Amino acid sequence: MNGKEILWGIAPIGWRNDDIPEIGAENTLQHLLSDIVVAGFQGTEVGGFFPEPKILNKELKLRNLRIAGQWFSSFIIRDGIQKTLKLFHEHCQYLQEVNADVAVVSEQTYSVQGIEKNVFAEKPYFSDQEWKALCTGLNELGKIATEYNLKLVYHHHMGTGVQTLSEIDRLMEGTNPNYVHLLYDTGHIYVSDGDYMELLHKHIDRIQHVHFKDARKHVMDQCRQEGKSFLQSFLAGMFTVPGDGCVDFTKVYKALLNYNYKGWIVVEAEQDPSIAHPLEYALIARKYIDEKLVSQS
Repeated sequence: MNGKEILWGIAPIGWRNDDIPEIGAENTLQHLLSDIVVAGFQGTEVGGFFPEPKILNKELKLRNLRIAGQWFSSFIIRDGIQKTLKLFHEHCQYLQEVNADVAVVSEQTYSVQGIEKNVFAEKPYFSDQEWKALCTGLNELGKIATEYNLKLVYHHHMGTGVQTLSEIDRLMEGTNPNYVHLLYDTGHIYVSDGDYMELLHKHIDRIQHVHFKDARKHVMDQCRQEGKSFLQSFLAGMFTVPGDGCVDFTKVYKALLNYNYKGWIVVEAEQDPSIAHPLEYALIARKYIDEKLVSQS
C-alpha cells in the first residue's frame, strides 16, 4: 500500500487546450515540459500541438519525462469501424514511437462537448443498435492497441453518450475486458452523477488509467443553473486541480492503493491559462499530492 508503482503525470490541457487552440497558444512545448519538471511530475499526455515523435522524444529525454498516452476521438457510430480502424492504427503508431502506455478513446458521435449546447441537459444517447456497434468497434480497436503494446482506456466524458455510471456499466458489460479498459476520471463522473467513489469501487478491475480532476461546486452549480456548454463551464472555472475543489482525493487515492492500482495518475484540469497560471496550479496540485496523499500512504 505504498504507491511505488504509481506514476504521477499532469496533462497539457492546463497550458493549452485542444478544443480552443487559441487559449494558451503562447505556451510552447519546451515551456510546458519544463514547467512539468519544475512541478515535480514524471510525465504528461500528448497534446494536439505536440510535434512528430523524433522531436518530442528529444525534448522528453532532455528532461527525463515520459508520455502516458493521448486522446483519440472515435466516430465508430457515425463513420463505421473501417474508417476508424485506419485512423486508430496511425494513432497507435505515434504512441508506440513515443513509448506511451495507453491510448485514450472517447466516442464523439453526437457529442456536445465542443459545441454551444447545455452540457448538463442536452447530452446524447445511443440506441440499442448504436450501443452494439460501439462495443463491437471498441473491441476491434482494443485488439489493435495490443499490437502496439498499448492498452485502450475508454474515457467517460461530459456531453457524450458514455457519461453516466449506468452508461459506463453498459459499456463495460458490452466489451471484452481483455481489450477494453477504463479511464477513471474523478471530475467528469462527479459533475455528471454527483458521486465519484461508486464508479471506482464498481469497475476497479477494468481501470487502467486515472485522471485526477477536481471541481468547484459553486461554479458547477451556477453553470448548471445557467445551462452553460462544456466549453463555457470550464472557462468559467468549473474544473481545477486536486486540492482546490470539492473532490476528496484522500478517499480516492486510499481506495486505489487498497486495490493495488498500478499505472498513471494524471492531474488534468481544463482552465483558462490566462486566469489560472499553469505552473502555479501545477505546483498547487503537487503540494496537495505530496502533503495529503503520498505522505499519508
